[in-house]
Amino acid sequence: MAVETSTQAPVVIVGGGPVGFGLAIDLATRGIRSVVVERHATPQPIPKGQNLTQRTMEHFHVWGAEDALRAARTIPRDYGIGGITTYGTLLSGISHDWLQRELVRPFYAADNERLPQYATEAVLRQRAAELGAIETLIGWTCTAVRQDASGAETDIVDAAGRKRTLRSDFVVGCDGSRSLVREQAGLTQTRSDHDRLMVLLVFRSTELHQLLERYPGKSFFNVLHPALDGYWKFFGRVDLGSTWFFHAPVPADTTRDNFDFARFLHEAAGAKFDISFDHIGFWDLRFAVADNYRAGRLFIAGDAAHSHPPYGGYGVNSGFEDAVNLSWKLAATLQGWAGPGLLDSYGAERQPVFASTARDFIEQSILIDRDFLRRHDPARDRADFEAAWEERRSGARAEVNAFEPHYEGSPIVFGPPGSACSAIGGHAFAARAGHHLAPQPLSAGGYVFERLGRGFTLIALGAGEAADAFAAAAKELGVPLEIINDTAAQGREKYQARLILVRPDQFVAWAADRLSAPAEPARVLRRAIGHLDSGAAPRAATT
Repeated sequence: MAVETSTQAPVVIVGGGPVGFGLAIDLATRGIRSVVVERHATPQPIPKGQNLTQRTMEHFHVWGAEDALRAARTIPRDYGIGGITTYGTLLSGISHDWLQRELVRPFYAADNERLPQYATEAVLRQRAAELGAIETLIGWTCTAVRQDASGAETDIVDAAGRKRTLRSDFVVGCDGSRSLVREQAGLTQTRSDHDRLMVLLVFRSTELHQLLERYPGKSFFNVLHPALDGYWKFFGRVDLGSTWFFHAPVPADTTRDNFDFARFLHEAAGAKFDISFDHIGFWDLRFAVADNYRAGRLFIAGDAAHSHPPYGGYGVNSGFEDAVNLSWKLAATLQGWAGPGLLDSYGAERQPVFASTARDFIEQSILIDRDFLRRHDPARDRADFEAAWEERRSGARAEVNAFEPHYEGSPIVFGPPGSACSAIGGHAFAARAGHHLAPQPLSAGGYVFERLGRGFTLIALGAGEAADAFAAAAKELGVPLEIINDTAAQGREKYQARLILVRPDQFVAWAADRLSAPAEPARVLRRAIGHLDSGAAPRAATT
């Protein structure tokens, strides 16, 4: 059979899940064409990846898909989307709030959201279909990728056996934890195996909804049980009133036929209720992080770059952040204004951030719960247990604020000396190099976020001459730069800087009160776009 070979687009994306389509859409908003290769005709109906953070919803706003996503929500808008942790059983009466992401809402430009990943994928597919810069090849499977000095090739085949070879400048593997692109690019992984077989149950029950009316406004439930040594029994709503998913550790020899899953659910809940199973599946509890996210013209993102147990809703959100981080760097390279180190900064920023996410939040939560369960037992010392449980309440709030992925150690931002890229941080309104920019109102109306350009943006608060110097330097370097001139008042003084250079992904590249030298704008911009010969960070002069 003949193989058709053609140059399809600058970027070929293997895998049309949420990360693949998110990357394609973000590239399209930057004027870059792409081809998405996806083997499944429709999104797979497994309710995973449900919790979308405020940061992720900023992306959907930029992509023109926020309204459609919120309309696709399977739980009514007036019903809460928070979580709760219970001790012993779901209905024990010992509980505290968990993952209260609404606590950090003031630092972002959008509300968080909750809906099944297949519903999110459907919205992204529809948005991609509306954008002429995206070609979608549904029903095609990638069989090989390779690269040479001038480009890359992706071999694909459909169910009828027809073959095509796509020629592109770059290939991005968004093809899941068993990524073919990662394997053929020769990108190794560091694995951490917890030696736990987990079950995923999707079931229907109206009686469970009635039992959980004691927890109004809650959509997901984490049950701590002493026998599980820190691992969770986890219930989550798919809709309001009937459909649920559940995952928990089970014996290593468990199959669909040798285990009483209904009894298992009843024991976890602490009561009997009606159950009709839609899906019974299994997965291994392990962590895997690619050691590098790039091999020449081949990149990986999302689960292809990092996989982990679905604890805390970090996975799909991390994948979207991969997509946005990589997108602007690919666009800058294809449009000719990137420095030679810009593409490598993708892995330099995103890889350590996810390694920290896995180590310091997901895995650490297992260890913290294990320690708690071993130390505190209400049957042994009720007063001690109640005091420790109360301390957990405040710890749960602190965790939400502490999860603040940042790029302080990136080679292309001007972070503090000796700093590192990490998921551990702290939300603040101050404009800090390497951190996401918090929204503030503008004196002319609206918010800063609405004025940020798809290239770089300089926020100049009473620093007009410096803004002119940045505009001249950007023109000389060919860097797209939007300038926002305003005053340091009405909330903008919280930025604690009069000059803030914001990257195309809404992270701060550099911030200062004034220029310390006339040549500084060119030096700042050069480093921010990947010219790593620009030297150490310019010293931020103070007023």
